[in-house]
Amino acid sequence: QVQLVETGGGSVQPGGSLRLTCHASGYTNRTNYMGWFRQAPGKEREGVASISPRGGVSRYAASVEGRFTIFQDNAKSTLYLQMNSLKLEDTAMYYCAAEGIGLGASSYKYWGQGTQVTVSS
Repeated sequence: QVQLVETGGGSVQPGGSLRLTCHASGYTNRTNYMGWFRQAPGKEREGVASISPRGGVSRYAASVEGRFTIFQDNAKSTLYLQMNSLKLEDTAMYYCAAEGIGLGASSYKYWGQGTQVTVSS
């Protein structure tokens, strides 16, 4: 059974940085993307970033391009999201997901419980 556990969320001021971590267990024979998604209150879940199995291809939402970086350590079964220059509008619950395609949330098979990121002054 695949389990995804996110850590690293918290509160930060605008312009600050956070690194989210997603540890995957029971996840063997990975064949598709892993990604980060977020959902703010009253809004739909949106794709933030995703990465191919070997890391050769990554995709980003336009709103985070140049500020966020997705990367992974396959040996540790861990996915990361480095978030820099955080903005108020980045406030959301962030979710790790696995076995999907690109930034399409509906394509992902496995989901973590989420970690809250709050950007406030």
